Amino acid sequence: MRSYRDLVKVPGAAAFVAAGFIGRIPMSMRTLGCLLMVEALTGSYTLGGAVAGAFGLSNAFTAPFLARLADRRGQRPVILWSTLIHTCGILGLVLVAESAMPSWTFFPVAILAGASALPLGSLVRARWNAVLDDGKRMQTAYALEAVLDDVVYIVGPLLVVWLAVDLFPSAGLIGAITLTVGGSLVMATLRRSEPTIHPDADRPRIGVIRMRGMPLLTIGYLATGTLLGTADVAVLNFADKHGESGMAGLLLALMIVGSMVAGFAFGLVNWKIPVVRQLLATNVLLCLTMAPLVFVDSMAAMYGFVILSGVGISPVLITGSSVVGSIVPRQALAEGFAVVGSALTLGMSAGNAIAGTLADMGGSRLAFTFVVGFGALAAATTAVGGRSFTPAPEEPASITATVME
Repeated sequence: MRSYRDLVKVPGAAAFVAAGFIGRIPMSMRTLGCLLMVEALTGSYTLGGAVAGAFGLSNAFTAPFLARLADRRGQRPVILWSTLIHTCGILGLVLVAESAMPSWTFFPVAILAGASALPLGSLVRARWNAVLDDGKRMQTAYALEAVLDDVVYIVGPLLVVWLAVDLFPSAGLIGAITLTVGGSLVMATLRRSEPTIHPDADRPRIGVIRMRGMPLLTIGYLATGTLLGTADVAVLNFADKHGESGMAGLLLALMIVGSMVAGFAFGLVNWKIPVVRQLLATNVLLCLTMAPLVFVDSMAAMYGFVILSGVGISPVLITGSSVVGSIVPRQALAEGFAVVGSALTLGMSAGNAIAGTLADMGGSRLAFTFVVGFGALAAATTAVGGRSFTPAPEEPASITATVME
């Protein structure tokens, strides 16, 4: 616990951690909020899912470009402009839905809203690199952010469902944009922790995705995201087939709790092995902890094994962040985190779609089998990556290759 207490005592850290946490709760609210609002106002789950999908995909594709702007122009102006445009997009979507306009009009505003949603978590992680001068503490900082992300994915869905179902259909999105504006504006005022803007000569000449090690790391994140998206739907299908569909939300929450506890504990350990080996080990762990789900045949057993299945999630994401921090120059870190974050999001969307088909073909057992397969693919990608996940001598790195997380 002392490691985490020391972190938040770093000048400026507590403020940007709190602002970043509030500002990114909506990342687990927005697509679900879109679906709930559109379905409630039009009666169509198909339209609601399509609008939510348009929002999510546009966000995944533009997030790295917004983060790159923040690296090059400074976080404050990008936060302010993106928040303004994102607010207009969300309010426009609410207006279109509430006004019962034609279905096609939902999509342009959903795309605008998604494309302007800033990857605030990437900016927060870049700030940690700006305020910490001790590379060893980055492991704990990334662990803290991973735990907060887990909390976001527990609190956000509960909040948006309550707002949209118990109050009124568009309340979920209105609540989301309120949190976004509040957290983002506070973050924009925190100039002390904002990363320094480097001269043009010091900036990478190519996009982060093309840097040494990043293509394989991005593929690994895509595989991990597909694993998570497939696992979510497989758990829902398992609960439904066992006549306990009402408990599906609890099962998913237990998986996140397993991830949160593991991530918190992982950040307390001063690991001595190189970060590349940590990434391989945590990927193997994730694959192994998901494997028992293939053989579970009762709800009673699922409650226990679903917690175990979450144990490998946060450690993978923590060590992945460390690898990004070690191979991407400090002046491009926000973009680096956003690239792998988008890959994770796209993988989760693909996993949702894949798992639906697999569940129809062979039930949750077949879907869980593919979950393990995607875990093996992520581990294999890390094994193949090897030396490319350490910084080349001529490439400046924000953290040495032996730092963990």
